[in-house]
Amino acid sequence: MIKHIVMWNLADAAEAPRFKEILDTCKGIVPGMREFEVAVRADGLEANHDVALYAVFDDAAALQAYIVHPRHQEVVATLPARVSRSVFDYAV
Repeated sequence: MIKHIVMWNLADAAEAPRFKEILDTCKGIVPGMREFEVAVRADGLEANHDVALYAVFDDAAALQAYIVHPRHQEVVATLPARVSRSVFDYAV
């Protein structure tokens, strides 16, 4: 099983809800995707990023299928402007 965590800082933090809405359209697009959750920074809680994605895949092949999937590629191209992106993938 592969866990895939991605976090972004946006050029305009007010775009976080729209960013989440767009990214949520990737949920379930490939076989082997077990979990997919997008969260935005919440007032009163500690956060160093504006948006975070947590996804779980059966294996590295399922993660790769997600990365190259046409819908994912389309979403990446249409997301609001990002200042930074951090990724952490690990096997369990």
